[in-house]
Amino acid sequence: MDMRVRLTLAYDGTGYNGWQIQKDGLTIQGELEKALSRICSASIRVHGSGRTDAGVHALGQVAHFDPPPKFLNVPWNRALNAVLPPGIRVLDFARTDRKFHARFSARAKQYSYTLWTQGAFFYPQRRNFVWNTGPLDLEAMQEATTCLTGSHDFNCFMNKGTEITDTIRTVRNILLAPGFTPQETVVWIQADGFLKQMARNIVSALVQVGRKKLSQAELKSIIQGRDRALAPATAPARGLCLEHVTY
Repeated sequence: MDMRVRLTLAYDGTGYNGWQIQKDGLTIQGELEKALSRICSASIRVHGSGRTDAGVHALGQVAHFDPPPKFLNVPWNRALNAVLPPGIRVLDFARTDRKFHARFSARAKQYSYTLWTQGAFFYPQRRNFVWNTGPLDLEAMQEATTCLTGSHDFNCFMNKGTEITDTIRTVRNILLAPGFTPQETVVWIQADGFLKQMARNIVSALVQVGRKKLSQAELKSIIQGRDRALAPATAPARGLCLEHVTY
């Protein structure tokens, strides 16, 4: 049986042009492939569970690659972490057969988005990981999540730049919870899949609800209208983190 290696990754997306390899700029996929080529002395293609945008982080990104047969027993977490940049780490690895695909085998994903909701300033150490929104009505935001859970056409929350035509997704759960510091609130979103920048657009709409600039009825109307132009602007990338992929 040909071997396929599955990786679980964490990375600080600050300073990277997202997951996918590009002609110019550093990417997570590019750094992984560079590290694998160094170890294997061969060109190795890495496939991720999905693309994360520039500045977006991960604690549970999943990827796979097919190594040369002679590298069957390599401890891939140790080998890769020895040569990867410090902002990218392999948390775990597993050997599997080639029926597994990091993207196409995925059944659900969970993202978190961190908001700084209290105080006149925020800690400089957190500037690359939070959106400083100021005070929000968290109860109104949590109540508004009822408009978003379930199966809906989320075209209004999909940014341009994708060829996807099926824009129906099922959001299983959205929960607001305390964050890393007392000043932070985390929005947890779990769905069977996400459209381009859908998670950031959902958070942006909820923040507008929390600022009393968007009512629950208006949010429902935006979803029903299926028009991206009707929805608020996209939330900053730095608050978003891919937490977990379910297979």
